Amino acid sequence: MQGKIVSINVSDTKGVRKTPVAEAFVRENSGIDGDGHASSDTHRQVSLLAIESVRKMQQMGLDVKPGDFAENITTEGLDLLALPVGTRLRLGQLVLAEVSQIGKECHTPCAIYHQAGDCVMPKEGIFVRIFTNGTIKTGDEILVSFRQPVDYHDVDTIQPPQQ
Repeated sequence: MQGKIVSINVSDTKGVRKTPVAEAFVRENSGIDGDGHASSDTHRQVSLLAIESVRKMQQMGLDVKPGDFAENITTEGLDLLALPVGTRLRLGQLVLAEVSQIGKECHTPCAIYHQAGDCVMPKEGIFVRIFTNGTIKTGDEILVSFRQPVDYHDVDTIQPPQQ
């Protein structure tokens, strides 16, 4: 199963719309460099939301675009909610990630809700942990592999794809 990255989005603080960038460096056990959510203290290091979810909100009349729901990566062609926790993803050529959480609890309307009028991230977004360093770019493919969760020490045995 594969999809692609249609937008990479960053912000230096949490809880606000993110700004699209053409490429980003993703750091092992942290997340996207320069993003407010990047941290080794959480399993929610990078968030993903499908462009199909963004389009659904647009069809409801909301003036939204990729990054407006504070997702780090906007994807296309993947049913994110069908990926169980533990699913491995390869983002671009070298970044290995693992689905760590599906959806999230939103106790009170956040800044995104107030800015956009609704928020699909709690219902349709997923989160991943990052296992390898690398640069991702808009247009990169996302490869999906349904496997058992990896431990950080397993990363040493992963080989980069052949060019």
